[in-house]
Amino acid sequence: MIRFENLSKSFRTPRGGRKWVARNITATFPSGVSVGLLGRNGAGKSTLLELAGGTAKPDGGKVRTRDSISFPVGFAGSFHPEMTGAQNTRFVARIYGTDTTSLLAFVAEFAELGPHFHMPVRQYSAGMKSRLAFGISIGIPFDTYLVDEVTSVGDAAFKEKSRRVFQERMKTAGAIVVSHSMAQIRQLCQAAAVLERGRLQVFGDLEEGIARHQENMGSAGHE
Repeated sequence: MIRFENLSKSFRTPRGGRKWVARNITATFPSGVSVGLLGRNGAGKSTLLELAGGTAKPDGGKVRTRDSISFPVGFAGSFHPEMTGAQNTRFVARIYGTDTTSLLAFVAEFAELGPHFHMPVRQYSAGMKSRLAFGISIGIPFDTYLVDEVTSVGDAAFKEKSRRVFQERMKTAGAIVVSHSMAQIRQLCQAAAVLERGRLQVFGDLEEGIARHQENMGSAGHE
């Protein structure tokens, strides 16, 4: 369970105004449920994920949780470029207290990097970094996963494998999923949360949430 209590977050705009990501939001993301986080471009969905995961600080209010929460699934920004994929995997395993041998074996098989797994990450393409990051993220057993457009990485076969692994994890965990694909949201999620102008509505009915999002976009019923 992740609960926002009077959560506020804003940024100063170049013209001296403020852009609100969260304006006194009080909402609960239940445990064991995959929730699609919907909103127009620039609404602040990625920032809201960072607030949920504790990597961004709110201007006011609190985030409360009893769950272990992942770093954003597929986030490769914290990799050390001079370390190999395997060394980065070991480092993350130690940070999160998970079994190093098991995580190495999982990532090596999942990410399909071949010999590059033992080469410095600075030599990786963006796609290779994304596959490594997804493998490390999903290979650690969290209670709640934060997912930001990650299953769009790779070719069709890798996307399908990512979807299967994610759904297997969802048998024992929950998630907050950001995606612009309503087909993907329907495939991965059971509920929805809609972020609009700093306000957040959580819908237990996924289709009701998608409909509200499409109304906000001015294209109800159109994907």
